[in-house]
Amino acid sequence: MNPAYLFGVYQPGTTVLHRAWVGAKVGALAVFSLAVVLVRSMPASFGFLAIAVLAAAVARVDLRLLVRSLRPVLVVAVIFAALQWLLYGPVKAAETLVDLLALALAAIVVSSTTPVNAMLDALIRWIRPLRRVGVDPERVALTVGLAIQALPGTVALAIETRDAARARGVRHPRAFLSPFVIRVVARAHETGDALHARGIGDD
Repeated sequence: MNPAYLFGVYQPGTTVLHRAWVGAKVGALAVFSLAVVLVRSMPASFGFLAIAVLAAAVARVDLRLLVRSLRPVLVVAVIFAALQWLLYGPVKAAETLVDLLALALAAIVVSSTTPVNAMLDALIRWIRPLRRVGVDPERVALTVGLAIQALPGTVALAIETRDAARARGVRHPRAFLSPFVIRVVARAHETGDALHARGIGDD
């Protein structure tokens, strides 16, 4: 399948969010994400989702791309919600589902209104003073860039693993989670080996 999801894909535009300072958008996303994680209530979850939907409307994110991007996220969110249902009940499961959708939608808004290179350049500027204590800004930016690029592949692995479990007639969440984690770790090792082979990360 083609993992050409909206994450990390910039859509040019002239909206107020497109023109906003990179630091303001990234900072707002961080605060928003922290609030979603810390505030635990169903009304708050729907409030956060409404804020994310409003931001997407302001940014004029293409509806077709938005739906296509949220579809795989919804699959992963449903799986985690199912686990929450088994452990804590339906209310916690619904809250988890709505929270994950709000976080995903907010991340899509930021990534679609901000070029990835602009975010990485800003990150390098922000952490450049840490070079004095041994932090390599370029290496940190490379790590973040790899994480952004790895997200569509990870979602694709989740969908493929889910479909493989269903093809075997297995519906239990454990049949999905174990092979999914193993494949994600294996993908991470392959990426590390590829970087090492190119001399990236060597002192």
